[in-house]
Amino acid sequence: MISLAGADRDGDRYPEPDRFDIRRDHRGHLAFGHGIHYCLGAPLARLEGRTALRTLLRRAPHLALDGPHGEWLPGTLMRGVRSLPVRW
Repeated sequence: MISLAGADRDGDRYPEPDRFDIRRDHRGHLAFGHGIHYCLGAPLARLEGRTALRTLLRRAPHLALDGPHGEWLPGTLMRGVRSLPVRW
């Protein structure tokens, strides 16, 4: 079974594959597929994400982590944390 949760976490390619790094080199990213299976909505999704993050950071410029994140959510399709404490 192929798990998308394991994508882009190759220790041979990334120095710290389990650490979230928004500045990580994203070339070869698997999120939107590849070739003839490339997602037609990818440009819109990227624009939405960029707009949402830009707006959040503009409205809360001092947003910062406030402790360690919660446990990782189980699953093979998506990867995320149960909680992410922040302060602003």
